[in-house]
Amino acid sequence: MSLEEEPSNPMLEVRLALDCLRACAALADIDAESLERLAAAAVQFSLPAGNTLFESGTLSDGIYLVTAGRIGVRLPGATGWAAQLRGGELVGELSWLMNAPHSAQLVAVRDSELLWLSKSLLDDIAARSPRFALAIARLCAQRLYRSTHGTSTGPRARVFAILPNSPGVDAVSFASALVTELRRAGRVELVWDVRASSHTVGWFNNIEETNDYVVYLADAAASGWTRQCIRQADLLLLAANVRDTPQPWPEAMLSIAAKASSPVELVLLHGDAFASGRTTRWLDETPARAHHHVVDTADLARVTRLITHRGVGLVLSGGGARGFAHVGVIQALREARVPIDYVGGASIGSIMAAGAGLGWDDAQMRLRFRRSFVETNPVNDYTFPFVALTRGRKVARLLRREFGDTLIEDIRLPYFCVSANLSTGLAVEHRRGSLLEALRASVAIPGVMPPVLSGDAVLVDGAAINNLPIDIMKSHAPGIVIGSDVGVDRPFTADYDAAEQPPLWRMLSRSATGKRPINIFQILMRAGTVGGEAAALAQRELADLLLRPPLDDIDLLNWQAFERAIRVGYEHTARILDALPDLPRHAPADPFPVRAPSSLVAAVRRREFGATVVLPRREAE
Repeated sequence: MSLEEEPSNPMLEVRLALDCLRACAALADIDAESLERLAAAAVQFSLPAGNTLFESGTLSDGIYLVTAGRIGVRLPGATGWAAQLRGGELVGELSWLMNAPHSAQLVAVRDSELLWLSKSLLDDIAARSPRFALAIARLCAQRLYRSTHGTSTGPRARVFAILPNSPGVDAVSFASALVTELRRAGRVELVWDVRASSHTVGWFNNIEETNDYVVYLADAAASGWTRQCIRQADLLLLAANVRDTPQPWPEAMLSIAAKASSPVELVLLHGDAFASGRTTRWLDETPARAHHHVVDTADLARVTRLITHRGVGLVLSGGGARGFAHVGVIQALREARVPIDYVGGASIGSIMAAGAGLGWDDAQMRLRFRRSFVETNPVNDYTFPFVALTRGRKVARLLRREFGDTLIEDIRLPYFCVSANLSTGLAVEHRRGSLLEALRASVAIPGVMPPVLSGDAVLVDGAAINNLPIDIMKSHAPGIVIGSDVGVDRPFTADYDAAEQPPLWRMLSRSATGKRPINIFQILMRAGTVGGEAAALAQRELADLLLRPPLDDIDLLNWQAFERAIRVGYEHTARILDALPDLPRHAPADPFPVRAPSSLVAAVRRREFGATVVLPRREAE
């Protein structure tokens, strides 16, 4: 059925309905007479994306056959889709078979075409054909098995719609360059407005069934074609020139995406140079769950990996001076061509992650962290311990020297860090605002440094609750998640017998074995992170790859072990990566401005291919 109104042809409709019923795998064993009776009484109708087929708890009025499009299944209380059903699949069969209310809400994820088989019709067919009732019972059993064993398959294609903020956005170049990157992973089709808006639901459905990825290029205006693109999308990419004056996207357009539960992400195009300090204004105008910065082809490659869930997220734990090993871990990953697409961390790991997120190379990271942690002691601005042993001003000053007034949303790679809220006992994820304040909170070891006060919240070291926040990284779904854990597992023991109560001079001196006795900083650091270390045991299980450099001989406060910790982290990671040849590796993209093939851009602008360009998969370099 066309998206436009078409004259009715009863004979044609019955014939089409019969073809659809014959194509339904669940009805393959049904006799021809029963199928013809179903086709003759079936009611064909369209359901635009975002519209509800039926609600959970409502009584069954029959079974529906999806002939084109996609229908999402949402369980009560859930926000995402439990399953998505495509053309050729039946829905509502369990409620009819059991004569019970529907157990889930069904919503059109795409513009869809369906056949309605009424309850009375089904009852009559089932009474005449035992095979029909058996086929429906078998279908119910198969779906139950798939749901309990996690074998349900999702839709074939991943569909993106690009919605430019204004006509001044070069959406054609961005869409063409995105399609070029997507070719590394599969077959791609680019669709724009010429003729496409007059095609049938089946035409759009066929595009998704025959490709791995589909990219729709919408208009900047709230046109009918733009609405069509949004209804077809799994993910809506809002494209904007970061230097333009922010203006909101049409509310009516975003409401369509919300109705169809399609997530929204913001893509900020920077041109030939990164423009900092402008992201916040755009985020304030955009209801996006995430944002991406695009300057060059390396950025575009990262965005492509993330939106196709093929990216690599790196999570760095806390661990005091042992955290220097993260510098070696990052170096080894870079040399092995393992991309770092998303970074996050806790405590000192949040600092190392911020450096990686800002694009510091290996030499810069060594230089900056050496001068801030080795050439000076960051925690020796002692004070009378009303709140903490140190004022925390020195740490703040050192962090400001390295990171300045950077905002988290201006970090080129997606980034987060965690602190612990003593007011609620919960972890706090920092994804916007002052990077300096977030880092200051994330490293505020209770008792050693004063907490950071944010409204009613009292924020301290993130390691106090979640020292390895892999669960948070997983919630952002980058793809593969690598955890670098430098936390302490060995028993925490003193070098003297506490029962003997040695005098102060002996506690401050070195023992005959040359080992330094325990001190208050070690006690507070260990006490402030022991809860997070316990939680890290569970977090490690969530990692796709866990790196644990052997650092037992490096003390939490041994800042002079800088080079040794880096070397251990590097050698351990390099050895692990050598043993994992199947870990995704990506050729580093050239750091040049985003430029799609000129012939492709010209073709789209001239519309010489009509409405689509199909590009087969290109093997990754």
